[in-house]
Amino acid sequence: MTNKMMKAVQQHRFGGPEVLRYEDAPIPELKLGEIQIRVRAVGINPPDWYLRDGYKALPKEWQPQVNFPLILGTDVSGVVEAVADDVTGFKVGDEVYSMVRFPEGLAGDSRGYAQYVNVLASEAAIKPATIDHSHAAAAPMSLLTVWQYMIEQGHNAPNPLQPEPHKPVELEGKTVLINGAAGGVGHIAVQVAKWKGAKVIAVASGGHENFLRDLGADIFIDYTQTTPEKEVGDIDLVIDCVGGEKTGRFLQVLKPGGALFPIYPLGFTGREDAKKMGITVSATQVRSSGAQLAALAPLLEDGTIRVAIDSTYALQDAQKAHERSAQGHLRGKLVLTVE
Repeated sequence: MTNKMMKAVQQHRFGGPEVLRYEDAPIPELKLGEIQIRVRAVGINPPDWYLRDGYKALPKEWQPQVNFPLILGTDVSGVVEAVADDVTGFKVGDEVYSMVRFPEGLAGDSRGYAQYVNVLASEAAIKPATIDHSHAAAAPMSLLTVWQYMIEQGHNAPNPLQPEPHKPVELEGKTVLINGAAGGVGHIAVQVAKWKGAKVIAVASGGHENFLRDLGADIFIDYTQTTPEKEVGDIDLVIDCVGGEKTGRFLQVLKPGGALFPIYPLGFTGREDAKKMGITVSATQVRSSGAQLAALAPLLEDGTIRVAIDSTYALQDAQKAHERSAQGHLRGKLVLTVE
């Protein structure tokens, strides 16, 4: 049992941002198959605040059993501090990034809001050399979500969201509408769709227009001024980064044979309507993959994909970061920096 301690943001009960406490916690003991990362930055994602609040939005049968205290956080970037005896792909001093134990860590086993985190070597990759730790930490979940939805799933795990496997669609020459385009997933989806040769329609609030056009959006729709689904039609693919029960409104803009990919599919009840319209509705569960992060690193290094940071907070100010997340209208990602 280790007696070494670190600083971490823990919570001892479910609740709002006020339950996040910056305090001492044991440094986790290294296990076989793992590397230990001295964390430099942590990316904040929706599952963080879902878990903080007790996963109230999930059906009860999906709500994981949690042991307190727990430490939130899946997306990290930092420096390898130690390597288990059976790990050969990394060495002490390597700069790495990772999405940690997702979705297996839904109950708080990812533990990224801390000075040290242990990561399965199979879930880590060498950090892109030309970006800093903050931008590297902002990338993994959003980048892997976009890649696994739009390009290549990269695994054969059963899909908890639907009986059939999720299958990306060809993007070249297609018209793609991205709702919630300025957020963490959305702004990367815009870039990937454009890179793959699609015409991109970005839906967001008006203040994000220049930002999204700079990332490659061909058409911008300000949802605060008009109703997006009344403005466009004959769309091949809708990536709805907001999702939920209202995602069905985009069925009417899709052409027969088109597809709707809701990033948050819970609450959607229109699958039978979609089937009658000849439209595919599909979703998947993003999963950790060091191999995919390694393959995608060159796209981050050369600027093909740029990760935007809405705002940055010190680890001890995690409460403030979660308060910012609750305000919505994020442009890119929120990041915690770690001393």
